[in-house]
Amino acid sequence: MKSDRLLSILLLLQTRGRVPAHELADRLEVSVRTIYRDIEALSASGVPVYAERGRHGGIELLAGFRTDVTGLTADESRALFILAAQGAHAALGLDAALGSALRKVMAALPAPHRPAAEVTSRRILVDATRWRTGPQQAVDLEVLQDAVFLDRRLKLRYRHSGEREPRTYTVDPYGLVAKAGVWYLVADRRGAPRLFRADRVRSARLLDDPVRRRPGVELADVWEVLRRQVEERPEDGIDVTVRIRRERLDMFQRMAVAQLTELPDDDGESEWVTARLSYPVLRAVRQLLAFSDQVEILDPPEARAELLRAVGSVTALYQGDAPSDG
Repeated sequence: MKSDRLLSILLLLQTRGRVPAHELADRLEVSVRTIYRDIEALSASGVPVYAERGRHGGIELLAGFRTDVTGLTADESRALFILAAQGAHAALGLDAALGSALRKVMAALPAPHRPAAEVTSRRILVDATRWRTGPQQAVDLEVLQDAVFLDRRLKLRYRHSGEREPRTYTVDPYGLVAKAGVWYLVADRRGAPRLFRADRVRSARLLDDPVRRRPGVELADVWEVLRRQVEERPEDGIDVTVRIRRERLDMFQRMAVAQLTELPDDDGESEWVTARLSYPVLRAVRQLLAFSDQVEILDPPEARAELLRAVGSVTALYQGDAPSDG
């Protein structure tokens, strides 16, 4: 659009000073003739811009003129560049747009603030991905984004943790949330809040029906409810410390990812690696039987005892004298 191009020319001239017409044309992918027409348009609108011909000529703003497009302070500019480093824009397909926006903001910053913003972008890196989570499955957020921004219902095929086959749901999206490197769809299903991991969505289809959100309820409200449900375990929940043989560590992390509260403490050398898990009830620690002698419960004693009871029940079953296991 011409208005975007005029703004880009103005910001480039503020940042660079005198710029040859052919360089502006190359940067903005238009002809030199178009650049000169744009300069005439800027001049007609009151911007003191002029062109000098010759070997060292170019297009330039009148000395001392500038427009502060953003009004940002030094701290605000630092905050913006740190926010941009978090990487969520990549999953949303906004890398190019972010780069363009930052160039415009950098050009519009008052000259004394530019060095601080540039240093921030080189010295601060935010990586929201957790350690040792293994390769992450690619997530296609395009259809989920469309539903969120177009206010449409979604039909999902979704595979829950521990289940082999996906289920089908029709949901009313509120929005998308990125937490610790994982994307979630926050939505209502039959009027109740639900959380769907984007990497477990097997397919998503936009429906013609408009979204049916609860009146007066926003994304932040629903996220707070769901977040508390996840973080506030039942009172009978139990924390368990285990050690895992190194050769089974990758499989353990994949199978127990939902229970991990502290990532394995791996020094890269020891035969055993320690981790902490959380279960809603004591009986759920029987999940660890799947690892046989490759995982040992260290604490608490009642979790070790529960696993021993489970082993006793299995032993008795195969010996033909299975006890009643309540």
